[in-house]
Amino acid sequence: MSEMWQDLAVAFSLMLVIEGIIPFLYPNRWKNMVRALSQIDTLTMRIIGLVSMVVGVGLLYWVR
Repeated sequence: MSEMWQDLAVAFSLMLVIEGIIPFLYPNRWKNMVRALSQIDTLTMRIIGLVSMVVGVGLLYWVR
């Protein structure tokens, strides 16, 4: 496996671990947060996703 694919697999694995921490430790809070997120309109959700991606790319650029 090339180094890039290995790095991608590591990043994906870490994402799954991080994403799983809150529902594992605080399942009721997680449910409440999902309910609250379902009330957000599509445009706001897209903006949040875009900002998240831009911050992520910026952090990757800074770290690398």
